[in-house]
Amino acid sequence: MNITIVGGGNIGTQFAVHCAYKRHAVTVFTSKPERFSQTVRCVDAQGNETCCGELSCVTSDPETAFSQAQVIFVTVPADCMAQYARLITPYVRPGVMVGLIPGTGGGECAFRECLDKGAVLFGLQRVPAVARLAEYGRTVCSTGYRPELFAAALPKKHTQDCCRLLSEIFDMPCTPLPDYLNLTLTPSNPILHTTRLRTLFGDFAPGVVYDRIPLFYQQWSDESSRLLFVCDDEVQQLCKKLSMFDLSGVRSLKEHYESKTPEALTQKISHIPAFQGLPSPQKAVDGGYIPDLQSRYFTADFSYGLSILVQVAQLFGSPCPNMEETLQWYRDISGDSRMFRFADWGLDDPATFISFYRQ
Repeated sequence: MNITIVGGGNIGTQFAVHCAYKRHAVTVFTSKPERFSQTVRCVDAQGNETCCGELSCVTSDPETAFSQAQVIFVTVPADCMAQYARLITPYVRPGVMVGLIPGTGGGECAFRECLDKGAVLFGLQRVPAVARLAEYGRTVCSTGYRPELFAAALPKKHTQDCCRLLSEIFDMPCTPLPDYLNLTLTPSNPILHTTRLRTLFGDFAPGVVYDRIPLFYQQWSDESSRLLFVCDDEVQQLCKKLSMFDLSGVRSLKEHYESKTPEALTQKISHIPAFQGLPSPQKAVDGGYIPDLQSRYFTADFSYGLSILVQVAQLFGSPCPNMEETLQWYRDISGDSRMFRFADWGLDDPATFISFYRQ
């Protein structure tokens, strides 16, 4: 198939390698085409090559990238989805499959016009593996591959086809989710990252400098786990409120991490091999360190993650005080006024919201 990968970062490179390895004709759409090698590869944590492939094209020209594409994987951050949707939509034809990797962050709204043109929109609940670039445009380190993928599509009748494609590319099972809203409400990073950040930097204010900042996962705390537990409970209550959808795919993070208590969750997260050594988002300043508020841990996971959960809860009258307080904490320390808003896409009442996600 003619497959275009949008984005040359961690996940984009990982997808490019796997698609090319399976002999698909792969085009990478990136702002830095000159930095890409024709041969791209995945390596494991020890630097051993696990797979490689040959790219057909690397380009920054939208027409070249999208006019013949049968599948388009969009791997850019959530706050860039609308920008890239405007680039892609003019070239979309009926039957083209547009995949959002991952499918969280509200990107499905930005691509509504593609749906109107007869495209299939699909998303992964979580990425296949942890990906970190070893050498831009050439090598990505992919570790901690999941045993199974989960995906959903709009219109939902195409979900099985999308799952078959993903399963073929990654050589792993891909289970269809009953409704796309299972992706929109996945609590993963929107809860996991935001609760950790709030407890790490709860006392942060202008002038506060830390002499050290703990590793993000490896030095996870019980305080972070306790806040995660109560926010996770609020997501599950919201799912019960939305009884018109089958949201069985929105698994509690307690279940996902097999942890019945906050202390068990701390032990679990701090010992996941793929998470070892990963730093917290920080910047060096005179006298120590401060949180890096421009990190995607902040700009994506609050404004395009937690805010989505809070908005849906408010739209349907489901209480979420801990999520609301965590989101407000971020706004107070960052002054960030950017935020995904369902109302910007016409989904400003329950009936319209339900109609969009039930197609």
